[in-house]
Amino acid sequence: MTPDRLCRAEGGAGFVEVFVAMALTLIGLVGAMGAFQAAEQSLRTGMLATRALAMAESRIEVKRSVRWDRLLLDDLNHDGIPDLVMRDDGAGGDVLAGDGVYSGSWDQDGVHLVWMVTPSRSGSLSASGHVLIEARALYVAGEGQREVRVGTLRANPRFVGSP
Repeated sequence: MTPDRLCRAEGGAGFVEVFVAMALTLIGLVGAMGAFQAAEQSLRTGMLATRALAMAESRIEVKRSVRWDRLLLDDLNHDGIPDLVMRDDGAGGDVLAGDGVYSGSWDQDGVHLVWMVTPSRSGSLSASGHVLIEARALYVAGEGQREVRVGTLRANPRFVGSP
């Protein structure tokens, strides 16, 4: 075997082989980047859904724990002074003014929270035997707007023997 033939037989990869290897590596990297982007979007949507649920449940628990006569007042920044008075004015979650549904709303961290108190008797909260408390948290996910809803009933302590 001549030295010239020996060099050709033991030669490295050719241009076409290197090009194919680089193309396959690039395809793999692009696929991995797409998977990371999809995972990030999924995590962001999950984080917003968790935040929305936590905010809705928190508002329900606040309404369950306050005194009956302060049910329509909201202290959103927890400084002891009501920041919001729920109204029956047809705005926010309230469909129609004067329909007996009191509502309030708040936007925070990409979530729009609307809560409503509906007395069992229209017009008078003190004469109602119970109220329906509902909270809706709306947020935008990749596919569009999503919503989380929670609700509970609360009895008027005047009718159940508590002060």
